[in-house]
Amino acid sequence: MRKNILFICGSLNQTTMMHDISRYLYDFNSYFTPYYANGIVGFFSRTPILNFSILGGQFRKSTTDYILSNNLNLDFGGRSRHYDLVITCSDLIIPTNILGSRIILVQEGMTDPENFMFHLVKTFKFPRWLASTSATGLSMAYNYFCVASHGYKDFFIKKGVNPETIVVTGIPNFDDCQKYVNNDFRFKGYVLAATSDSRETYKFENRKKFIKKVNDIASGKQIIFKLHPNELYERAAEEINRWSPGAIIFKEGNTEHMIANCSVLVTRYSSCAYVGLALGKDVHSAFEIDELKRLLPDQNGGKSAYNIAAVARSLIAEIAPQTFVKQKYYYKYIAPKRSVIIK
Repeated sequence: MRKNILFICGSLNQTTMMHDISRYLYDFNSYFTPYYANGIVGFFSRTPILNFSILGGQFRKSTTDYILSNNLNLDFGGRSRHYDLVITCSDLIIPTNILGSRIILVQEGMTDPENFMFHLVKTFKFPRWLASTSATGLSMAYNYFCVASHGYKDFFIKKGVNPETIVVTGIPNFDDCQKYVNNDFRFKGYVLAATSDSRETYKFENRKKFIKKVNDIASGKQIIFKLHPNELYERAAEEINRWSPGAIIFKEGNTEHMIANCSVLVTRYSSCAYVGLALGKDVHSAFEIDELKRLLPDQNGGKSAYNIAAVARSLIAEIAPQTFVKQKYYYKYIAPKRSVIIK
């Protein structure tokens, strides 16, 4: 019988990652769900209170629309059947109904800085979601954790993740940035400012300070602001028009194409900084640039989804991960030797 795999999605970036991985698992029954939770968090996810998170609001709607428009099998909350394997984009919440399944966690991208709440979560075992993505990997509820690079492997080990569970596969959407160079975005040579949804997710951000920093870096060059999809457009546009008159504002559009055509990228805590670094752009970030270069996702020509699917096949077949021999850009499956029984 064909085995069942549940892909737990989140943001549109996470959802497209899950879809890419599923393409290499075509001989399994694949089902998809927006991110979900049990208990009190699950209750509030059905109200507007958590609309700022991937549990609700625009994130949930975009994910559901993507699943349906791509004719993928939708199973809200993974309730319709038992799953032999679950592949999830985040372990900040582990729903109780998947605890009996094998689990693969896939790194989405950059994680939040380790702040006071991160140390409370790690020390006193508070709910991981209180520390946001800085607590990624700390659930230990998964069998394997697929990460972006060897730099990130060391990064997560220092956080306390079991090194035996980490597999360096690269991550979809950040593993072939060169493909974004050929595009039809009409502007070139500008300073691109990619904003965040920090305020929408109840974190502090001094937007005036950020805009003035962009102005200083641009030093008279054309500025383009690409707003985060979860951001309140009216407020952000009013601020930009007030403090950076003449800047061009995009609410929507392909951010990667905009990065490919810019000369300078300015951001704070966004994974899009990796696209800029991979393409050799002058990148300004709230993180140290040398650290981001060390963590830069492997540029393996778009093989990450294949690599992650290979790890999934090993887990379903109960084959040790050592049977995956690292090639130049991807993991090649080496079938284990089987004993021959002569009757």
